[in-house]
Amino acid sequence: MIDTSADCAKCDPLDGIAQTLDHASAAAIAQMTSGLSPVTMMQAGLDWCAHLTISPGKRLQLAGKAGRKVQRITDYAVRRVGQVDAAPAIEPLPQDRRFIGPAWRQFPFDLISQSFLLTQQWWHAATTGISGVSRHHEEMVAFAARQMLDVIAPTNFFATNPVLQRKIIETGGECLVEGAKHWMEDAERRARGEPPLGTEAFRAGETVAVTPGKVVFRNALVELIQYAPTTGIVRPEPILIVPAWIMKYYIFDLSPENSLIRWLVAEGYTVFVLSWHNPVSADRDLDIDAYRRLGPMAALDVVTAITGSAKVHGVGYCLGGTLLAITASAMARDGDERLASLSLFAAQTEFSEPGELGLFIDEAQLNLLDNMMWSRGYLDSQQMGGAFQILRSNDLIWSQILGTYLMGEREPMTDLMAWNADGTRMPYAMHSEYLRTLFLDDDLAEGRFKVEGRTITLSSLRQQIFVVGTDRDHVAPWRSVHKLHWLSSAEIRFVLASGGHNAGIVSEPGHRHRSYHVATRVLDGPALDPDDWLDQAEAHEGSWWPEWAAWLGDHSGRPQAPPPMGNAEKSLTPLCDAPGQYVLER
Repeated sequence: MIDTSADCAKCDPLDGIAQTLDHASAAAIAQMTSGLSPVTMMQAGLDWCAHLTISPGKRLQLAGKAGRKVQRITDYAVRRVGQVDAAPAIEPLPQDRRFIGPAWRQFPFDLISQSFLLTQQWWHAATTGISGVSRHHEEMVAFAARQMLDVIAPTNFFATNPVLQRKIIETGGECLVEGAKHWMEDAERRARGEPPLGTEAFRAGETVAVTPGKVVFRNALVELIQYAPTTGIVRPEPILIVPAWIMKYYIFDLSPENSLIRWLVAEGYTVFVLSWHNPVSADRDLDIDAYRRLGPMAALDVVTAITGSAKVHGVGYCLGGTLLAITASAMARDGDERLASLSLFAAQTEFSEPGELGLFIDEAQLNLLDNMMWSRGYLDSQQMGGAFQILRSNDLIWSQILGTYLMGEREPMTDLMAWNADGTRMPYAMHSEYLRTLFLDDDLAEGRFKVEGRTITLSSLRQQIFVVGTDRDHVAPWRSVHKLHWLSSAEIRFVLASGGHNAGIVSEPGHRHRSYHVATRVLDGPALDPDDWLDQAEAHEGSWWPEWAAWLGDHSGRPQAPPPMGNAEKSLTPLCDAPGQYVLER
């Protein structure tokens, strides 16, 4: 008798129904939790609780810490009675600005804030350093503890926030009325799917993204913009910028005074930039290789055809930098030598330490995200924005509630803030592959990533590379960005700039409070540990842009007449003015 049980299992009529129900259930959970897996959270909590239970030494240590913290706050309270400016029991972390100001040094609010900071410190000790807990679970538990503490911070309540109390008294309660109006405005705009109030003052092609140029090429995924020269002569090697497809390209062309593209054109470069199409459900099957082929590879063909140059300076930012590194590695494998240099801004090529985003990267999390994208074929920018807000809830959620809705003070909109609210969607196939192969499995760094069926390696990169990390980057931590030194033996000039993931890149000359460190690893030279590198790097005040311009100049030819805008002979007639059509897609 032939066993047909396997065949019967394959044609089980409940298969389709079961799969649909599982997808729908996981998608609903993902919507409610902003992509955080409750299963992972429960596993992390159980891992922490179980190992803490069998660690009597750690529990004894925590009890001792609790006793010492009670002693510290008691000692402070006693000293405070006889001394108005008594030294605090604890100082907030440098990035924690919640308790800045003289009001927080007045009784009893100083005791309240000091008690909170000591409690916060104790919980950090309680959620870290427990033997046997996996690193990922430890990070999840510490994250959950921070979230709960942020909720109950004394800044969030009338009775414990002296700054808010004073504001209410000074305005006669008018601030609460204004805050209620702000809340209603924002709630209505969210319900209508509109961007935050004030973004209408920063429209692409009107007040931002206004550097003169032409769209010289368009396919199903990108528009290629060429910018008009403003100098009589230009460097022979053009610059091709590959932005992150998660956001619009015009972070490089914000207002005229802080536009990197306008600045590069004024420095005598022919500049091209990719403007990504905003995917819809029909684009669900676009994967990383589609982005590579239709993006930088297609653009390189057009750029070389228009300019006649055999060499192009490649520039990539964030995910665009990762894609450019993949593209360059595949080109090196295939003997394509068109890239004169690489410049990678806040772009990771090694993902074993992805920073706070690692909280969202494990099998359970990715299963939830896959199902969230399953029904619509893409991940919405608002869903991604929600994840980033959770990661920085103190700055992006609670401070907004306090300032905007309780104190009635709406923060003025800026061009960078408006750009940040103008996100794009991510296709199902690309986003799933990106998170699994790069973040979770780290295939690119470990030599398993394949392009067109064949493996590529970052060790094949031999052209000069300019890399920028930013010291407060929570998306691409600079120590992770720095790891390219260990993956390629090319000459790398590394800059550590002040600022965050976005603001550290938009660092025009003359911008206040900007500084950077810089050092070069020579071809085939030894790679330093990030902290050792920082100890040896040169410190400079000001913008890092001139540093990059000087480096580009050292790797460029003698200036010559500018190329034409487009190339009619090769059917590359300009299609429309910059910023084009794709950047306006919603």
